[in-house]
Amino acid sequence: MTVTADRKRVRPRLHRAWSVALIALVAIIGAAGFRATPGVLITPLEEEFGWTRGTISLAVSVNLLLYGMTAPFAAALMDRFGMRKVVSAALVLVAAGSGLTVFMKASWQLVLCWGVLVGLGTGSMALAFAATVADRWFVRHRGLVTGLLTAGGATGQLIFLPLLAYLAGDHGWRTASLTVAAAALAVVPMVWLLLRDHPADVGTTALGAPPGARPAPPPAGGAGARALRVLASAARTRPFWLLAGGFAICGASTSGLIQTHFIPAAHDHGMAEPVAAGLLALVGVFDIVGTVLSGWLSDRVDPRVLLCAYYALRGVSLLILPSLFSATAEPSMLIFIIFYGLDWVATVPPTVALCRAAYGQDGAVVFGWVFASHQVGAGIAAIAAGLTRDALGEYTPAWYGAGLLCAIAAVMSIRISRQASLKSEPVAG
Repeated sequence: MTVTADRKRVRPRLHRAWSVALIALVAIIGAAGFRATPGVLITPLEEEFGWTRGTISLAVSVNLLLYGMTAPFAAALMDRFGMRKVVSAALVLVAAGSGLTVFMKASWQLVLCWGVLVGLGTGSMALAFAATVADRWFVRHRGLVTGLLTAGGATGQLIFLPLLAYLAGDHGWRTASLTVAAAALAVVPMVWLLLRDHPADVGTTALGAPPGARPAPPPAGGAGARALRVLASAARTRPFWLLAGGFAICGASTSGLIQTHFIPAAHDHGMAEPVAAGLLALVGVFDIVGTVLSGWLSDRVDPRVLLCAYYALRGVSLLILPSLFSATAEPSMLIFIIFYGLDWVATVPPTVALCRAAYGQDGAVVFGWVFASHQVGAGIAAIAAGLTRDALGEYTPAWYGAGLLCAIAAVMSIRISRQASLKSEPVAG
């Protein structure tokens, strides 16, 4: 009896960090799904209201820009007020923005709802949130967890895109918008009740931390002031600009171009929208594999080398893409989807690793600003591709331009010095 009792007492329990990561994953999955919705709605809105793709792309561009620009301030707000409050408020914003679209009559209302409200809400649950969770709750497996949480974006796309495409096609785009609003509200109680800010809040330490380790005290001053202070400091170092420049191209070649315009581009070639949405969702399936693997590799391989390889391979795939479009999902397009999916967000874990190593406690906020550059690139690409389609009747120059930019990002990544993974280096002059 005593031996049995002793064995029960020493049986290891799952560390609380994993349950926190799971709740964060649910919120990130939702944020990604909510943000991907405009790609499904472009054609229905164009048909109902007669708005051009350039006009609709403006709302998407505002959404993408705010999604990125909110991230560093959200990371600082999480340091100040806690992740639970910030994420809960963000979900309410998403629900409001999506729900109010059913009443809109003019294009500026689309910009306000999907651009501003949904952009602010999803931006508060962006990848800076993933970096914050990984930094606070994990010492061991930090790169792997960053990869898992980042993969949540692909999972959200996988879950929501086919469903929303079906709803928009069979029941109207308003049903799709209301579904997003309901899903956002459904996650709020889970986040409020189960998400915790620090291991010390539940009497434990981060996974892999020494016994008795305590979290660093919250930075003094307001969240906005801190975010700007961190930016001013990081902007004086070379790694920041190389990371930010590369990540801006990352955003242009993924969120801004493929995620926003792949479905309407495929539709231009005669492909049914649900089929195109299914292909884009399939990108999410392989992105989960690629991003988790990238997180695992980021704990073992020089992150600079990983980034260079990812950008170079992505550029090649985008240069090939224009020749693959057709009315049906041919095997060549499926090969592109698999290849591109493995590379989709694989850039995030090594970028987070470099920010963390170079900027220490400020790493999550620095990554927030790097991610803001990602969304600036995405926003520019979203509206530029829409205007290209309006002017030329096709997207081909946009695909080629993004492919060439990826080659530049590969060069920028490898030029980050090896020492930057240990200490940020000042900009010359």
